[in-house]
Amino acid sequence: MTASHSDSLVVLFGATAGAYGAKLGSDERELILLVWQVVDLHSKKVGTLHKSLVKADNLDLSDQCLEVSGLTPEGLSKAEPLDRVLQQFSQLVSSDLKGLGRSSYTLCSDGQLLIRQVLHPETSKKNFVLSDCFYSFYDLRKEFHTCYPSSAAVKDQTIKTMAEYLGLGTDEAEEDFGVWQVKTMVAIIFSMLSEDHVFTEPETVKYKYETGPCSKSETVDSETVIRARGLPWQSSDQDIARFFKGLNIAKGGVALCLNSQGRRNGEALVRFVNSEQRDLALERHKHHMGSRYIEVYKATGEEFLKIAGGTSNEVAQFLSKENQVIIRMRGLPFTATQEDVLGFLGPECPVTGGKEGLLFVKYPDGRPTGDAFVLFSCEEYAQNALKKHKEILGKRYIELFRSTAAEVQQVLNRYMSTPLIPTLPTPIIPVIPPPYTIATGSIRDCVRLRGLPYTAGIDDILEFMGDATGDIKPHGVHMVLNQQGRPSGDAFIQMKSADKAFMVAQKCHKKMMKDRYVEVFQCSGEEMNFVLMGGTLNRSGLSPPPCKLPCLSPPAYAAFQTAAVIPAEAAALYQPQALLPTTRTPQASAAAPPTVTYYPAQAAQLYMNYTAYYPSPPVSPTTVGYLAAPPGAVAAAATATHTPILPQPGALVRMQGLPYNTGMKEILSFFQGYQLQADSILMLYNFSGQPSGEALVTFPSLDLAKKAVAEKNGQLLGSRCVQLYLV
Repeated sequence: MTASHSDSLVVLFGATAGAYGAKLGSDERELILLVWQVVDLHSKKVGTLHKSLVKADNLDLSDQCLEVSGLTPEGLSKAEPLDRVLQQFSQLVSSDLKGLGRSSYTLCSDGQLLIRQVLHPETSKKNFVLSDCFYSFYDLRKEFHTCYPSSAAVKDQTIKTMAEYLGLGTDEAEEDFGVWQVKTMVAIIFSMLSEDHVFTEPETVKYKYETGPCSKSETVDSETVIRARGLPWQSSDQDIARFFKGLNIAKGGVALCLNSQGRRNGEALVRFVNSEQRDLALERHKHHMGSRYIEVYKATGEEFLKIAGGTSNEVAQFLSKENQVIIRMRGLPFTATQEDVLGFLGPECPVTGGKEGLLFVKYPDGRPTGDAFVLFSCEEYAQNALKKHKEILGKRYIELFRSTAAEVQQVLNRYMSTPLIPTLPTPIIPVIPPPYTIATGSIRDCVRLRGLPYTAGIDDILEFMGDATGDIKPHGVHMVLNQQGRPSGDAFIQMKSADKAFMVAQKCHKKMMKDRYVEVFQCSGEEMNFVLMGGTLNRSGLSPPPCKLPCLSPPAYAAFQTAAVIPAEAAALYQPQALLPTTRTPQASAAAPPTVTYYPAQAAQLYMNYTAYYPSPPVSPTTVGYLAAPPGAVAAAATATHTPILPQPGALVRMQGLPYNTGMKEILSFFQGYQLQADSILMLYNFSGQPSGEALVTFPSLDLAKKAVAEKNGQLLGSRCVQLYLV
């Protein structure tokens, strides 16, 4: 057993089949060696020195391991697996303590890595529990620096440098690998005891992750935060804590990130108790969670608070009950009451505090979103609730997922702080522009600037271009803004010729603007126009705008072509047709109507308003949203001068849960026999230009659409279960 002030130490040393020294555990290789010895701190006696080989699942040893340890795959194949070795460890330590007349002990290792980066992660992956002694240990390097302040910094210490500082023998060749290290560590401890050093403050490893709320008023040290990317979408905060097993995550320190549809996007921000733990977490870059590798990067405290922080008193009160399991419910009927939800969950999964344990998510005007969060006092109740996943409440099936305090804050912040569909700036004045348009040809006479500082304006871009500014077409600088109307870091510039565009791209590529380098690429007017409409342009080609719906006009929405909002000095350049997809009509118009452009009186940059898709509620949307029309006279002018969008014949079905690499070919194959054509399928993209996992499919008739939903709903496409809905 262990105690806070132990009378004995167990000096522990280990090695893996991979990296050694400062990189121990960074490559996910398994433990292959444990060496230990008991030290009586009072009598300065020692127990028997034990050395145990460990049989790893993968006996392919790295070159460094073979060279340093002298171990071979043949020798290791005869060893015991890790769980058996740890059982022997506990038995032998107890026996040695009994022989020395002692009862309590604390581990002592050379640094943090063996305990935090090897033993805890490996045992967690292999699903067996470490004994309590591995949750408290002394870091010999820190203790040594405390005893000898003039010695090297803790991060630069090794067993050899500590021995040399004390003048101890350092001939490793005299002993087997691991034996010399433990004997030398014991000698170092005896030297420290002779200096009256007392071992009183051990390092600790948290037994479990603690949930809790985070306030936007908190100060979060940026040196304690990381971003984990590539997480399975169903990952919970406990799954992430398990991935970082051995490291101490701050209370409420896991914040799952959501995309614009309110779904988890495979990223999370994690806050650790100090920078030392954060640095160890960065060493787990590309470690695996199941079959997926997880990328780990530095992040900032500001990013963490943006995701996890909250100011709502209602949320704070809901999250004030600590150590609760949080479940998120999605797809609730908008008329659902607290009694309906409690009745749906039933007596086998009682909600903490009854109605007080329910939190409905609402829009700023009080309308329900179809989301709710529920508190359960224990894992058993939460598991019972999760068994009701996709059961029916009213006429809708309900989805249940594990959630976190940070996700509660994030969802509430998202719905309560911004309108669902962004509105246009006012005032907006219609003008009749001259007949100029954005270039749409394939001639590569444009350049794209990527990575601009978000504070950069047109003057900064002209200064960045230098002498080449004389080769820019009139009104040829276009700032690209995101869907919130903020700078995206991109801009397009129309040059007078393709040769001029080529020279600018060569001269200015990766040139610095303020504190950032800017990438400059040559492109065509067609590619520029495509991005200004909301699509994305990258090395792999063009990705369509987030949702280009030229043929859909649901009866619940008034839809018409929305004009661009542009600066007064550039109003003469743009026509709405260049900014939004044209309307497909049964017949071409005999005469093109005059176009109307809208611009605010004091606008400084170009607001590209493209058709946007917002699901509501997040899991099973029933409508397709369009940007709201400009109010009053502007709307009247627009409807008077633009051809209305006509509904397409047939019936529309929404597909959800598609694999992200799904294309039209796979969807046509999925609906084989339903008389579909390639142009019947519309893939949906999010605002970063990535596939959203959804598509809209137009069927020739309502009966055929209903048949498809009845027969194909819930079937697999690739490895994922696809959900179908009539729109």
